[in-house]
Amino acid sequence: MAHINLGIDESEFPGITGPMRYRPETAKPLNELAEVLLRQGSDTFTTGERELVAAYVSGLNDCDFCCSSHSAFAARQLDEGMTLVDQVRADLDSAPVSAKLRALLRIAGAVQNSGRKVTPDLVEAARAEGATDLEIHDTVLIAAAFCMFNRYVDGLGTLVPADPATYYPASAERIVTIGYGV
Repeated sequence: MAHINLGIDESEFPGITGPMRYRPETAKPLNELAEVLLRQGSDTFTTGERELVAAYVSGLNDCDFCCSSHSAFAARQLDEGMTLVDQVRADLDSAPVSAKLRALLRIAGAVQNSGRKVTPDLVEAARAEGATDLEIHDTVLIAAAFCMFNRYVDGLGTLVPADPATYYPASAERIVTIGYGV
């Protein structure tokens, strides 16, 4: 049960969906930000990779709802599915991802710790692997935004779905099909 009365059945609207219904006027810009960051911007930084950044940061933040949901969203959009998501989350250094994506995920991990942990060396390493300034920008902003989203979800003590095997795949299908905030 959330720390505040969200005025909804939390089992029907777990995680961030409850607070979004509680304050639709704040949900709108948050969903618009998620839509732009995770579904738009670059053909060379795929939606699956962007969702993987969100899942990775959410895992580092120990946010069960966001990590599980964005892991499902990433898996639905990556050819290697949940196997790859789990590998990245378990051991980034040995996960079978491109050197560019690994460098971007290292930047995301630095942001999760502190924005000041993003060093010129991390940025140059990403560039050396082919990352564009847009991809570096979006990685930093995805990581920063997910620190906020994670703290929003966990700070209100929202409910984690009782049946994750049903909730997350259905949610992933909705996100992939229609996007955020529609």
